[in-house]
Amino acid sequence: MRRPPQYFPVAGSATALWPVIASLLMPLAACGSGARPATGAVPVPTVPAAPLVKAGLPPVPAVRGAAVAIRVQYPGPNQLLTTRDSTFILGSVGSGDVALRINGVTVPVAPNGAFLGWLGAPLATARYELEAVRGADTVRRTVPVRFPVRTPLLGGGKLRVDSGSLAPARGVWARSSDLLRVSLRAPRNAVVTVLGADSVRYPLLAAATAPVIDSTSDAATVFATEVAVAVLADSSKPAQLFVTRGRDTVLLRVPPVRALPATSRLLGVLRSTSTVGSDTDRVVSARTIIDGTYKWQLLPGTVLEVTGRQSGFTRVRLDAQLDVWVDNNDIALLPAGTALPRRVTGGFRMTPIVTPAAEYVDVVIGTGDRPAHHVEAEGHTMTLTLYGVQANPDISPIIGNDSLVRRMVWEQVTTDRVKITLQLSQPAYGWLSLWDDARRAFVLRVRRLPAIDAAHPLRGLTIAVDPGHPPAGSTGPTGLYEGDAVFPVGLKLVELLRERGANPVITRTSLAAVGLAERGVQSRRANAHAFISIHLNALPDGVNPFTTNGTSTLFYHNASEPLARDVQRALQVRFGLRDLGVHYQNLAVARPSWYPSALAEGLFVIVPEQEAAMRDEGFQLKYAEALLEGLEQYFRRLAMSQRERTP
Repeated sequence: MRRPPQYFPVAGSATALWPVIASLLMPLAACGSGARPATGAVPVPTVPAAPLVKAGLPPVPAVRGAAVAIRVQYPGPNQLLTTRDSTFILGSVGSGDVALRINGVTVPVAPNGAFLGWLGAPLATARYELEAVRGADTVRRTVPVRFPVRTPLLGGGKLRVDSGSLAPARGVWARSSDLLRVSLRAPRNAVVTVLGADSVRYPLLAAATAPVIDSTSDAATVFATEVAVAVLADSSKPAQLFVTRGRDTVLLRVPPVRALPATSRLLGVLRSTSTVGSDTDRVVSARTIIDGTYKWQLLPGTVLEVTGRQSGFTRVRLDAQLDVWVDNNDIALLPAGTALPRRVTGGFRMTPIVTPAAEYVDVVIGTGDRPAHHVEAEGHTMTLTLYGVQANPDISPIIGNDSLVRRMVWEQVTTDRVKITLQLSQPAYGWLSLWDDARRAFVLRVRRLPAIDAAHPLRGLTIAVDPGHPPAGSTGPTGLYEGDAVFPVGLKLVELLRERGANPVITRTSLAAVGLAERGVQSRRANAHAFISIHLNALPDGVNPFTTNGTSTLFYHNASEPLARDVQRALQVRFGLRDLGVHYQNLAVARPSWYPSALAEGLFVIVPEQEAAMRDEGFQLKYAEALLEGLEQYFRRLAMSQRERTP
């Protein structure tokens, strides 16, 4: 049984958008179902728009007289629901002429027998009771569910605490200079202190507000304080946590923390655990917080100082002012006493200088050892930040012979951070970060715009078509799986692209699973000029599916936003669904930077009418045509910008 809310793997979770989207759409409930949220202004097209087509979904095919059979797609039996308020239940009763009640509430049934209900969470019974009736024929089914259980901690009676909430947990490493948070969930009227290895008691303070988890009788709050690592780091005399209320006392032992040496560095070398077969495509993703959104794609082989470890992640220092987190599996510790590489640049070079390459230009920066780095591109500007590096360029081509990179400016932002700004003659299009071992140099390969014919904007271009999933994915009320539903859309888009003279490549040629990293590698190796990923959306528990469904398009790199906007506009024209907008999202398939990419969430597979549309070949073609138009519009704009630059 597939669970719709678990839509993307952690590496690219679209459901992370829903707290934001839901807050934006809250006024819809009061304004009526026909209202739409305000969106940011979109630039007026500078080229003729595509001919308008009739917007909307095809009618749901009617099923009458079929056997009454209750099938629940979500939640599954004994499913753990993550909400204790309201959530949805979806499935089918087999026929559209059936009346359905769930826990005594009438739930509409679509003409094909599909249903989607939005009900209060059945906390008292922990089950959904479904009753489908047609005439004298009645079918019943019970679906048991589970809810998060947190034992109430009361203000009276025997003193109890939530020992599972104790922090820090085991396996924490930190610098001697760090302050660590010690916290525990306990009754609000208790007194909590930590006795450190220094024999000093430190009081923990109660949070200003107490979260209500299970009932109003839960009188708990979170007590917390920050103490120096030394207070928790002595394993021979572990710190203890005392919780007292009157004559009752609960004693907990705080797991010892490993204090990293203050007078030397612990170093590690990054290593990619990706299954892809080319070093060019291997990166290590670094994040701002543990298990958070990744921001940096670092080169394997980069040596960095280790400054902490907890919860399966290792903290590494990029430079004196910035620490980030990488997965424990993505770093190997180096022997004690290993020296941190000294990275000082020589001159900056653009190669080849005499005869520029047809497709790209390389900016070559000798650093002696792989640096941590970050690339940002927007408009005609590309910014490269090198961490742990000091700049010492001698002769550098500030204005070179190349028609793409017109100016290169460097700045030593801090003692060990360098920012290099490239002014381009065209919008930033694509790039690769490489390490040249022979020259001991970091290479930023900047891609040129392809030659585009404004009258036939896709002719001669290579377009990567990515039918999303498997693995993962969502399932609709009648059992239509997202990966199966979008596959024919991808095939139709491939044919449309061929008709336009493009060279399409498709990331999967069957219903079998293809890994997220492999999709990007395949597209980069095909030298794709654009990447479009085709998806259907779903929701997490607790979000009303009737007020928050619609169409959205996602991107990762700023340089891909214009493509995402053109795709979103084309989808809106053809589908006519609620405009959920264009969003940055932490997407694994959109992470490769060699080409612009967008991920289309055309509609919601969990909504009966929208699931039914995805079974219709005509609508599948409409979805493909919208993506085609978005791609054509994007490259047509680029062609016009090329024409404007030509004397």
